[in-house]
Amino acid sequence: MSQDEAVLPGGAIEGARKAGGKVNPLWTFGLLRSELLTTFRRWRTLALLAVLAAVPILVGIAVKIETGDGGSMGGGGPQGGGPAFISQITNNGLFLVFTALAATLPFFLPMAIGVIAGDAIAGEANAGTLRYLLVAPAGRSRLLLTKYATTMAFCLVATLVVAISALTVGALLFPLGELTTISGTRISFAEGLGRALLIALVVAASLIGVAALGLFVSTLTNSGIAAMATTVGLLITVQILDQIPQLHALQPYFFSHYWLSFADLMREPVYWDDLVKNLGIQGLYAAVFGSAAWARFTTRDITA
Repeated sequence: MSQDEAVLPGGAIEGARKAGGKVNPLWTFGLLRSELLTTFRRWRTLALLAVLAAVPILVGIAVKIETGDGGSMGGGGPQGGGPAFISQITNNGLFLVFTALAATLPFFLPMAIGVIAGDAIAGEANAGTLRYLLVAPAGRSRLLLTKYATTMAFCLVATLVVAISALTVGALLFPLGELTTISGTRISFAEGLGRALLIALVVAASLIGVAALGLFVSTLTNSGIAAMATTVGLLITVQILDQIPQLHALQPYFFSHYWLSFADLMREPVYWDDLVKNLGIQGLYAAVFGSAAWARFTTRDITA
C-alpha cells in the first residue's frame, strides 16, 4: 500500500486500483478549478485584493493633492525606478501603474502571496480537510502542484488588480498620451500600455520564489497562522538583509534583490541584464523550495 493510499478509505483504494492507478486528467483540472474557486471566494483573499487595489488610489490622490496648487513631485532616484515614475504621473496617468507596482512589490504584494502560500497546506491540515483532499486518487504530488498553481494564479491576479486599479485612477485624475521613457525617448500610448502589461507580468513572475518558499513552510506545520507568519517574517528579514552594505556579496542571491529591475522595461532600448537575473533567481528559488516542499509533503504523515 502506498503512502497516499494509507489515508484513503478501502473503497477509494479499490476504485483507484481498478482504474489501474491512473488519474483522470479531467479530475485534476476539476481539483484545480475547485481550489481556484475556494481561494478567490474567501473573504481573506478578497480583503487582500481590496488592500492592493487601494494602494494606487491613495498614491494617485496624494499626487493629485500635492500637485493641485501647481507644485511638482520630487523624483530622480535611479535605484528602483519608483521616484522617477512618480515625477511623471502628472504628465501621464499611465505612470501611476509603474509607480503603484514599485510601491507594492517590496512589501504588499509579497505579503499577500505569503499569506496565500503559507495557508495552502497548513490551513487544510489545521481545518482537518487535508486528509479528505487525499481521498480522491490524485496523489500528493498532484495536490501540491495544484496548490502551487493556485498560488501562482493569485500572484497574477493580485498584480493585475494593482495595475488595473492604477490605470483607472491614472486615467481619471491625469492626462493620457505619449510617454517619455527613462532614457528620454518618446513612445506611443499603445506601446506604453503594452509595456505596462509586460511589466505586470514580470512583477507576477518575480513572486514565484516567494510562493515556493511559502508553500515549503506550509508543509512544515499544521498551523496556517504559523506558516503565514513565518513566511512574512522571512520576507521581511531578507529585505532587511538586502539593505545591509556589508552583505553585498550575498545580496545578488536574495530573491528580492532584482525585484525593481522591471523599471528597465521603460528604457529605450530595454536593458535586459537585471531582468534576466531576476527571472533566473526566481526560477532557482522555485526549483529549490518547490523540490523541498515536494520531498516534505510526500513523506510526512497526514493525520488531519
